[in-house]
Amino acid sequence: MSSGTGGTGTGGTSVTGSGVGAGRPRRFLIEADGGSRGNPGPAGYGSVVRDGDTGELLVETAEFLGRCTNNVAEYRGLIAGLRAAHDLDPEAEVEVRMDSKLVVEQMSGRWQIKHPDMKPLAAEARGIFPAGRVRYRWIPREQNKHADRLANEAMDAGKAGRTWEPRVQPPAEPRAAAATGAAPAAEAASAPSAAPTSPAASTSPAAPTSPAATAPSAAEGAVAVPAAVPGAVTAAPPAGWGRAADLGTPTTFVLLRHGETALTPQKRFSGSGGDDPELSERGRAQAESAARALAARGTIQAVVSSPLRRCRQTAQAVADRLGLEVRVDEGLRETDFGTWEGLTFAEVMERDPDALQAWLASPDAAPPGGESFTEVARRVAVSRDKLLARYAGRTVLVVSHVTPVKTLVRLALGAPAESLFRMELSAASLCAIQYYADGNASLRLFNDTSHLR
Repeated sequence: MSSGTGGTGTGGTSVTGSGVGAGRPRRFLIEADGGSRGNPGPAGYGSVVRDGDTGELLVETAEFLGRCTNNVAEYRGLIAGLRAAHDLDPEAEVEVRMDSKLVVEQMSGRWQIKHPDMKPLAAEARGIFPAGRVRYRWIPREQNKHADRLANEAMDAGKAGRTWEPRVQPPAEPRAAAATGAAPAAEAASAPSAAPTSPAASTSPAAPTSPAATAPSAAEGAVAVPAAVPGAVTAAPPAGWGRAADLGTPTTFVLLRHGETALTPQKRFSGSGGDDPELSERGRAQAESAARALAARGTIQAVVSSPLRRCRQTAQAVADRLGLEVRVDEGLRETDFGTWEGLTFAEVMERDPDALQAWLASPDAAPPGGESFTEVARRVAVSRDKLLARYAGRTVLVVSHVTPVKTLVRLALGAPAESLFRMELSAASLCAIQYYADGNASLRLFNDTSHLR
């Protein structure tokens, strides 16, 4: 697809018929396209699924992707079409028609895939249907007008700050769900890291043995928008950042912990009350790795950061690659560890054992001159609700610290305070939470470090 004109919104899907074929296995035709206005620039995709025997339109889907390249957008369109077809019938045979010679030849195995951004996307596409069930055919651009139109509609909707809406309304009778987007490459390639069950020190320099913040009080809940009601548990919707839900497009927080500082390997308390260290050389490399991975996924539409320098540097690395601005939110800062700032856990144990034991025993206890985890939970919940109101239905990168990220995860799960003992959060790791209109939240990814390997 050639470059066009503007973008910022999210995706959607329309299913328009049953499309039952004449024989078995069922046959589908997928028409897919993607484009970037700037290459890289604001991008989107469009995909169409038709019955292979009758030509009946079954699904149309489109999504604004934020800033990425034409090739990434085209692969995203392919993945969305394959997922939509798979949701209709996982046993079907599929013919994909695209005007991208690169995607068709690479997916057919005739061209090597050398670019690092393309390899995980191609692997994700190949994993949707069994080998041999999908064949690819190049078509001229003029024969791919429907998918091209959908991609441009998604980019136009994104530019206007709204969600793409299908023109064709789905039928009233029950229908098969269809995907609107693809799971992130790292999520497809590997399962989220398992969290350790020991309350021993984590990789966090900020809170090596800290218990989780308590759930917001009734007063805190009064300011919350329908998004992450503490204690609410619901069945997880289909996996992936940006997939459709019965309650409409969810708001997605992609949570990125900042890269390492000089204090991180030493596991020193490093909060918001002491020095404001910058990223180390290793931390800068981690931030760049995260930026490359997020650009390849192509779903981030806004970047929000803690005010502390290590987070702002990490966020800027991503924003520069995506062509976005960094918005700072004071509520996302790390805990103020008071007189413990810069000390190791062992040093605090030696110097201030009674205060440390009280802090470990209750999230209401604060380090001398510092901040309790109850207080942290309160401000993090307020920031969460503000972001949910501002970015409703969109995908936002939230760059923060160990305590705020774990607090958001804990609140999304409705987990008790001691759950923080069982969470490991590595430097520059990724988590993802989706928030739905009925107040429920779903943890999609936790402590993913595959982009650092």
